[in-house]
Amino acid sequence: MFMDTSSELVHSLLPIFMTTVLGVSMVAVGFIEGAAEAAAAVTKVFSGAISDYFGKRKALAVVGYGLAALTKPVFPLAPTIGWVFGARFVDRIGKGIRGAPRDALVADIAPQKLWGAAYGLRQSLDSVGAFIGPLLAVLFMIWLVNDIRAVMWVAVVPAFIAVFLLIFAVREPTPSDHAPGPGNRLTMADAKRLTLRYWLVVALGAVFTLARFSEAFLILRARDVGLAIGYVPAVMIVMNVVYSLFAYPAGAAADRLSARKLLLYGLVVLIAADVVLAMAASPAMAFFGAAFWGLHMALTQGLLSKLVADTAPTELRGSAFGIFNLITGGALLLASVIAGSLWSIFGASATFMAGASFATITAVGLFLYRPNTKMAGKGIGPKRQKG
Repeated sequence: MFMDTSSELVHSLLPIFMTTVLGVSMVAVGFIEGAAEAAAAVTKVFSGAISDYFGKRKALAVVGYGLAALTKPVFPLAPTIGWVFGARFVDRIGKGIRGAPRDALVADIAPQKLWGAAYGLRQSLDSVGAFIGPLLAVLFMIWLVNDIRAVMWVAVVPAFIAVFLLIFAVREPTPSDHAPGPGNRLTMADAKRLTLRYWLVVALGAVFTLARFSEAFLILRARDVGLAIGYVPAVMIVMNVVYSLFAYPAGAAADRLSARKLLLYGLVVLIAADVVLAMAASPAMAFFGAAFWGLHMALTQGLLSKLVADTAPTELRGSAFGIFNLITGGALLLASVIAGSLWSIFGASATFMAGASFATITAVGLFLYRPNTKMAGKGIGPKRQKG
């Protein structure tokens, strides 16, 4: 939660900082955001495989959180966009190092029958931090009279608190509690053990991500329709309040209801968010669109994590999360570059209508898809036959 507070404080101001203080284009914003997330995704592949190999998760998480904390002072010091890109890149590398081991650690600790609730709770706590960060940004922007650089210094404190809490307050299960330990590594033979159901989840996550570009464009849209610069982070507050409120109930529902149905609900809400943001003519409509965006995140993100955990072998769980995040990270890079390009050429509305179109195509495909076996709350595809 503390790292999310720190990161979201910076991220809620960074798009405005890049476009107004440093004067970069929308295409550059899309590339920087997408490339940073793609870097995180690539790193997750290796960190997940390493955590499987050694049967250890916490050490990698500490390294990842530490790297993210060290980048926080760079943002307010940045004189050029190159500094921002470098800091954002390393920050996301840190996220990539910690992401897959942390997600695997959740499954290691929680009972399998409560995985949906566990991932929903993690998403909910993440979004609490993501709510507090933009709230602090708004308060300090008012107090410091819109001095963005000064406000970003505030993010340094919670980042280092998160690192110390992880080091001294989190206990990792012994390797015998979750994985066989050293000797696990992802090889071509191991990759064949990842089931068809797992690869269907990966494909679904990639297509889903094409419809969901970086949240930086929500912030820029709010500014575009007239929201004062000091209150722009409030968009992220609205989004994350909704996300936080619904993430845990949605995760718990995933333990009981059809995953396919919940994903369809999430896509419908994403379409609504994109349409509202495309048509927005006032800050109030931008806030309304951001609320829908947060609801779609709550309905889908914990559920996708649960589906990965459900369909991956225990000893390859870290690697499975890494591959999933690699593919979806590449999709996010593509989606963000497309979003920035459309904004620069055709305007903001075109960006969000394209998102709605991708979401509609995904929803139609998911609606028409008929799995061979009904998987209530367990997945989206057929079970692998034994024997």
